[in-house]
Amino acid sequence: MNIKDQPIQFNCTVLRDGHQSLAATRMTTEQMLPVAPLLDEAGFSGLETWGGATIDSCLRFLGENPFDRLRKLKEVAPKTPHLMLLRGQNIVQYTSFPDDVVEAFVRCTAEAGCDIFRIFDALNDPENLRTAIAAVRACGKHARGEICYTTSPVHTLERFVEFGCKLAEMGCHSLAIKDMSGIITPYMAASLVRELTKQTGLPVTLHSHDTAGLAAASYIAATDAGALAVETSIAPFANGTAQPDTVRMLALLEGNPRRPTHFNLDLLQQIREKLEKVYAELSEFTSPANERNDPDILAFQIPGGMLSNFRTQLRELKMEDRTEEVMREVPVVREALGWIPLVTPTSQIVGTQAMLNVKFGRWKNFAPAAMDIALGKYGKTPGPIDPEVKKLAIKNSKQEPIDCRPADLLEPRMEKIRAELAAAGLPTTDEACVLYAMFPQQTVAWYKGERPAPSPPKDKPKPKLEGARKIKVSVGDRSLTAIVEEVP
Repeated sequence: MNIKDQPIQFNCTVLRDGHQSLAATRMTTEQMLPVAPLLDEAGFSGLETWGGATIDSCLRFLGENPFDRLRKLKEVAPKTPHLMLLRGQNIVQYTSFPDDVVEAFVRCTAEAGCDIFRIFDALNDPENLRTAIAAVRACGKHARGEICYTTSPVHTLERFVEFGCKLAEMGCHSLAIKDMSGIITPYMAASLVRELTKQTGLPVTLHSHDTAGLAAASYIAATDAGALAVETSIAPFANGTAQPDTVRMLALLEGNPRRPTHFNLDLLQQIREKLEKVYAELSEFTSPANERNDPDILAFQIPGGMLSNFRTQLRELKMEDRTEEVMREVPVVREALGWIPLVTPTSQIVGTQAMLNVKFGRWKNFAPAAMDIALGKYGKTPGPIDPEVKKLAIKNSKQEPIDCRPADLLEPRMEKIRAELAAAGLPTTDEACVLYAMFPQQTVAWYKGERPAPSPPKDKPKPKLEGARKIKVSVGDRSLTAIVEEVP
């Protein structure tokens, strides 16, 4: 049967991207467990329950083992496929890892209950995705290749489709358009879905955020163009910088021949009521600024959460009167660094460099991570690096650019990690090893029983800023991150 003759599928993101985008990834497993069985009965085609910043947040803030979370959620919601977000060679961190670590992580995640792996690379460099795709296929799981959507002179419909064809050749079972900033227009969404489907023969999902208020309209356009699925959340962990609400999308598709008819609105309301209690419990981490649409994102191409945190951090740097300058500097930095998409970790790197350029003069203070992009250490950029910027990066770093896959320069690490853990008297399972590879301090602390309380104190300390060189680039999965303070 033709996809256009089937109801559009909804994947629910509330247990991962929904609370990551609107509540700093602070929803605990205990808060998820009562609602997960209801989500399993609701009729979603997939539940995104893991990956992205959730693994960091579990260890760093919630005192949880992230693999235990996945196992528990799979146990109480066994019928619906579980999805996770995987940053290719970066896994769920911010640098490349050796192939053996990536492969072990995928195996552990598949064994713990993940069915569909959303695999992306911040630069859309297919070489950074090859190992992860092969590892997912080797586990008998579904590899969904993600195309990071952005706009620039080098990001054309043809280039996106060319990348989609490459993902298909590499063995992806399906494709998705990952619109992390919420800037895709209905026309472009429809065009991309049609061309990707036509050229690759693979089903296509659209994942967007309602930051600029475009996502719901683009979901309708994608539905009409033949998308297999769109990704929705459930209020109050929906809309704004998160995905459109499920009930809202059902209403917007009223009269559309592809509108799903199997959803029980009473059950969805029951789920919402449970989530409203959780949202109230997480009020320390929510913000009205993230719940509304912000058209500035269309002017500056800055992810929504990043935009709101820009303003906060600029106040802390006593640069609030220069906010407009910093935002206008972001596309300048993007162009100089090869028109890279703004998604973790590139959004944090570009944002920090833009602040440094405004504060100290353009490229007078060159952030090490930005130099690494110019030197090819994150992979191949979509466009050319500015020659003068590359020359400056070589001079400041005293290193030469690389033109190979960054992971090709890394030696296998699993056995070395296993030996380190054994010497410390800690578990040496593959799960322990891959967590230690990405988050060594937090993993050691967890296994030693030194775990943070699930609810951090309300008066969180402000980061100490003692000059630009000590500015701490935040960690986080996508747009909902601070530029300075470390927030998952």
